[in-house]
Amino acid sequence: MTAHPDKWLPGTPCWTDLMASDLAATQAFYSRLLGWSYTPSGPDFGGYCNALVNGHVVAGLSPAMPDAVDAPHAWTVYLATDDLAAIAAKATAAGAQVVAPPMQVGDFGSMALLVDPSGAFFGAWQADQHVGFAEVAEPGTVAWCDLMVHRGAVAKAFYAEVFGVTYSASGMADGEFYSMFTAPGGEYAAGGIGDMGDTNPDWPDAWGVCFQVADADAIAAEIPGLGGAIVMEPHDFEWGRLVSATGPDGERFSLITPKG
Repeated sequence: MTAHPDKWLPGTPCWTDLMASDLAATQAFYSRLLGWSYTPSGPDFGGYCNALVNGHVVAGLSPAMPDAVDAPHAWTVYLATDDLAAIAAKATAAGAQVVAPPMQVGDFGSMALLVDPSGAFFGAWQADQHVGFAEVAEPGTVAWCDLMVHRGAVAKAFYAEVFGVTYSASGMADGEFYSMFTAPGGEYAAGGIGDMGDTNPDWPDAWGVCFQVADADAIAAEIPGLGGAIVMEPHDFEWGRLVSATGPDGERFSLITPKG
């Protein structure tokens, strides 16, 4: 068990959540896939619930709004901040669109929702009692978050200006270029930004989530029977065994079994 009780460094992906058209079905899918249990989904905060691994929160699920059940569904990635108002102002000045302005979420913290200049939707989270991911490096937890866009230079400039992240580059196949970013004061890479350029023109500009699992091949074999689909079959890469898939609402995610 690897608990993370402290707030995440500003600029670090610290939380992810998903709106589901059928919350019970989505809960069942990820429970079978990732071993999640859940906090109660009551009327407070729109029926929002937290997914748990070893009793610690690792992600959020909520029912979709009645007028958005048929809208595209995707995991939202939130970046940590210690000053949400300042981040929202800096993001707006740097070309972002504010979808939901800073709002208090009980005594858990406060959040804002934005679209960056590359067209990717993301959130910002200022923690109070809810620090974000409270368990890491275990099956069922978020292993990595990254942003894949067709205008990588635009995205990189935006997150550097607004969150102060710095980059280290690594090459990828198929003409893509991938940069890992580190939050100010961080010792390790916190996430990545990939530039798809002219490749995959139909892929959305979006943040993505990768969950750690014990056996990517075994779990991938179960996904179609659980109501999901395989996007990319399990394959080896530098950091382990990776598979890309979609869930019950077509939301994309990845699974990784790390090396070693």
